[in-house]
Amino acid sequence: MSAELIAVLAVIVVAMVFDYTNGFHDAANAIATSVSTRALTPRVALLMAAAGNFIGTHFGENVARTVSGIITVPASVAGLGAVFAAVLGAIAWNLITWYFGLPSSSSHALIGGLVGAALVAGYRVQWDAILEKVVIPMVASPLVGFVAGFLFMIAIVWIFRNGRPAKLNRGFRYAQTVSAAAMSIGHGLQDAAKTIGVIVLALYVGGYQDSTDHIPQWAYWTSATVLALGTYAGGWRIIRTLGRKIIDLGPPEGFAAETVASVLLFVFGINLGAPISTTHTITSAIMGVGATKKLSAVRWGVAGNIVGAWILTFPGAGAIAAVMYFVTRPLFT
Repeated sequence: MSAELIAVLAVIVVAMVFDYTNGFHDAANAIATSVSTRALTPRVALLMAAAGNFIGTHFGENVARTVSGIITVPASVAGLGAVFAAVLGAIAWNLITWYFGLPSSSSHALIGGLVGAALVAGYRVQWDAILEKVVIPMVASPLVGFVAGFLFMIAIVWIFRNGRPAKLNRGFRYAQTVSAAAMSIGHGLQDAAKTIGVIVLALYVGGYQDSTDHIPQWAYWTSATVLALGTYAGGWRIIRTLGRKIIDLGPPEGFAAETVASVLLFVFGINLGAPISTTHTITSAIMGVGATKKLSAVRWGVAGNIVGAWILTFPGAGAIAAVMYFVTRPLFT
């Protein structure tokens, strides 16, 4: 077995570990609102989220291509070492934020890890692609999520202003089954695709592909399966943060937040190929929905802690990846 093949397999294995941690770290994004409003039981919600992740993976081709083109790495074992370190940095950041129950972005942790490892290794970073596909969507998606969540909730309140609360809550609990399913598919479209992007990058750097344009079918199935397994493992700490600590949600609010977030995941992912954060999107939508009650209904202190985690994700994951590069470099020579 050649050194290149061993290095490629090492990157794929660690990418699968990232995929799994992404599943239990970000499972809350799709189901926290449905669980907190009691529209779905936790286990049913997790099963549905896992199935949705599996389905959504197969729509993430554009996102995968964006991730695989973030950095330019020479075809070498040393180049594979940089990719390996980048994914380790993202995994470490996921575990740190999971431990503290902070819904930070696995997407931005991965991209931060890629950039951090590439910089210390002396490889080229595609800053134009990062600005266009990552930074601008990173800023735009939560702003749009907040405004759209606010407006959509206003529309729901106006349309159903004469309805009976008990009947409406029951109806919106059923509706949340659909919105949570859409959110799960969007999560798979976004997050499994990022792991696929790492796999494609590893195959290219290892000399097993001529470009990063081709995505083998087994990469879709493997990433989808592992993400689904990680999702089913659950992320209860983050579910509590998203579902209860930001604002007390009812079924109409949960439906509104999930609907807005899922639409944004599809639009940014399929149309633009932008790897936006499912965490940013659903959290901002929840805040926008909550602001329709009154601004004080949103627990801004908790929201501030989450925003702090967002800001720290890029440099934090990048710094860990840089350290990992120096630690693991002797293994990739």
